[in-house]
Amino acid sequence: MGAADVVPGVSGGTMAVVLGIYQRLINAIRAFDIRFIQHLWRARLRSAAEHVDLPFLLALGSGIFAALMFFTRVISLPALIHSHPEPVYSLFFGLIAASIFVLLKSHRGFGGTDAVALIGGVVVGFGMVNLVPTATPETAWFVFLSGALAICAMIVPGISGSFILLILQKYAYIFDAIGRLDLYVLFPFALGAVTGLLLFSRVLAFLLRSFYRQTVNVIVGLMIGSLWVIWPFQIRVEVLVDGTTRLLRNAPYVPHSLNGDVLSSIALAGIGVAVVLALHRAASARGLPDHV
Repeated sequence: MGAADVVPGVSGGTMAVVLGIYQRLINAIRAFDIRFIQHLWRARLRSAAEHVDLPFLLALGSGIFAALMFFTRVISLPALIHSHPEPVYSLFFGLIAASIFVLLKSHRGFGGTDAVALIGGVVVGFGMVNLVPTATPETAWFVFLSGALAICAMIVPGISGSFILLILQKYAYIFDAIGRLDLYVLFPFALGAVTGLLLFSRVLAFLLRSFYRQTVNVIVGLMIGSLWVIWPFQIRVEVLVDGTTRLLRNAPYVPHSLNGDVLSSIALAGIGVAVVLALHRAASARGLPDHV
């Protein structure tokens, strides 16, 4: 899940579904409630730990933290996005496209309600990537908001927390801060993430319990609409603002020749597709549900 959430396009929530731990994760997050506080107040530490499935959360959290450190300090994905955008975004595009295929394939039948939810998600997703300003503030309140939105996306199967940061123009900013352990940035971000996680996990549990198919279709639609900015071949116009390079505008295009860069990009997109399909096939082999 940690490796997926570093990548703008693959959801940690999707990985949790594929690997069969999603329901356990949502239940563990929802368990941080009044009963948990009562256990702590009465010094019933073992009961508190069992109530929130603490061993599971510690193991999962350790893996996520290790992946974040690796992909910011050992192999810096934010730096690679800036220096080699086409091959990196090709990998992301393949991952997203395969995730869309897997989620749609899980449906048994496709009715009018499904189509309305899917189209609504596409419209909203396309609007998000085209209406969000190219330059967003780096103040504490916006970093807090970015953390809340990113963590909400992280636990939604099919949409990436890192992709939300990419839309908000905070992907490189936050992951650079993780690599530097910049607490002035990380503290409001973490506070926003905790707040968003505790609140949205309850909303998500209700939506998935009451409107599962519609919720999944809206999520898939968001992913489809957002592919506009992940398409690897873009004419990007950047400007220098206060010493920082910012994306001013972008326009997707289709390459007219198959040179080495285009072929390598196609290969990386294929690798992204293969990774997601392999994980889905592994989950199917374990007998996990693959339908909605």
